[in-house]
Amino acid sequence: MTDRFAEIIGLIKKEVKPALGCTEPIAVALAVAKAVEIIEDKCACCSKDKDWRESADFNVRVAVSGNILKNGMGVGIPGTGMVGLYIAAALGAVCGKSAYGLEVLHDLDNSYIARAKELVEQKRVKIELADTDKKLYIKASVRINDEHCASAVIENDHDNIVETYFDDNILASSRKDVGDTGEHRETKEYGLTVKEICDFARDVDFDDISFILESRDLNLALSEEGLKGDYGLKVGKTIHCSKHLDVFGNDFMSYAMAMTAAASDARMAGCTLPAMSNSGSGNQGITVTMPVIAYAIKHGIDDRTLARALVLSHLVAIHIKGYLGKLSALCGCVIASTGSACGLVYLRGGSYEAVCSAIKNMIGNITGMVCDGAKVGCAMKVASGVASAIQSAVLAMDGTCISENDGIIEKDIEKTIRNLGQIGSVGMQSADNMILDIMVCK
Repeated sequence: MTDRFAEIIGLIKKEVKPALGCTEPIAVALAVAKAVEIIEDKCACCSKDKDWRESADFNVRVAVSGNILKNGMGVGIPGTGMVGLYIAAALGAVCGKSAYGLEVLHDLDNSYIARAKELVEQKRVKIELADTDKKLYIKASVRINDEHCASAVIENDHDNIVETYFDDNILASSRKDVGDTGEHRETKEYGLTVKEICDFARDVDFDDISFILESRDLNLALSEEGLKGDYGLKVGKTIHCSKHLDVFGNDFMSYAMAMTAAASDARMAGCTLPAMSNSGSGNQGITVTMPVIAYAIKHGIDDRTLARALVLSHLVAIHIKGYLGKLSALCGCVIASTGSACGLVYLRGGSYEAVCSAIKNMIGNITGMVCDGAKVGCAMKVASGVASAIQSAVLAMDGTCISENDGIIEKDIEKTIRNLGQIGSVGMQSADNMILDIMVCK
C-alpha cells in the first residue's frame, strides 16, 4: 500500500466511526464522562468507592455552542424515551466511559437511566450557551460535594477532547484527536479531489478497505429495526407499507428511500443500536451508505464491489464536508446524499465523468436545505435526499449534467464543491442564527 493510500485510509477511519445516539448529545455525554473520570481519579473518596456515582452529591454544568444546542434540543436519547442535552449529560455522568468515544453510553441500562432521570428532576444538570465563535464546542464541568470540580472541553470534532481541568488547573491541553498520536488535521488539509477519490476507490486493495463493510452491517441493522418498530414519524415504515403501494410503488427508489429513512427514524427516536457515522453525523453516515446498500441487496452486488462503492460514497461526503465544517446551516443529508449518488454511479459502472455529473446534479438541486436541528423529522429530509441522489445518478449515467451556466455550478468540479461550501458555511450563517433564535424562544 502506498503512503498516500494509507493516508486516505487513515482519514476514512478518522471520520467513519460507530456512534450510539445523535452525535451532538453524545458528545455532551462524552465531555461529562471525561470530567467525571477526572474526579474519580483525583478524589481519594471516589477512587476507593466503585459505586460513588450512584451516591455522591454532584452537579453538572455544560456550556455548548449554538449549533450543539440546536442539534441536541429535540433528538431522542437511546433507551430513555427522553430528548435533549439534559438527560444526555446526566447519563454521561452516571454511566459514561470516555474510552468508548462516540459509543460513550454503551453500558446503558435501566438503573443508570433511572439515576440520570433523578439528576435531571433534581435540577442538578444545567445547560447553557457558551460564549464562543466555534460551531462545535462543549465544556462540561462536574462539581462534587462543593469541594472539587473537573472539566473537559471538546472542540471541532465530536470526540476531540482538547483540554481537561481539575480545580481550575489545566491537566492537559492538546489539539490532537482522542486516541490519535498525530496532530489534528482538518479534512481540507488532506488535499483530496474527486478524481483522486475515484482512483482510490478503484485501485486500493480490497483487504485494505474491507473494514468499510461494517458500515453496511451497522446501518442495515438500524434500518431493519426502523422498519419493524414504530419509531419517530415512521417515514421509512410508511413508504415500505404495502397499503401505500399505489402511491410509492415497488421500485428501487421507494425501497432505497424506505430503507434509509427507517434507519433515521430509529436513530432519531432513541433506538439503542449504533449507526456508522460520517464526519461526526449518524444521519449523514446512514444517508451516505443505505441507498448504496439497498442497490447492492436488490442487484446481488458482491462485497468487494460494494466496499469500493461505499468508500467512494464516504470519501465524497467527507471531502465536501471539509468545506462546510462539522456543523453548519446546511442540512447534512445534502452532502451525504451527494456521496451516495456517487456510490450508485459506481455500482452502475459509471466513469469519473459520471461521478462529477452526479455531484453537479445534486448541488444544482437541493443546495439550500436548512438544518433546523436534529429531530425525528430528519427522516423526511433523508428520504428527500435519497430520491434526489437516485435521480441525479440516473441522469448522470445517461450523460445528463446541469450546465456550468446554471446557478452555482462550474465546469470544474472542485470549484463547484467550494461554491457549495461557501454557501453553507458563510452565505447561510444568518439563517442559522435565525433558526437558533426561533428554536430557543419557543
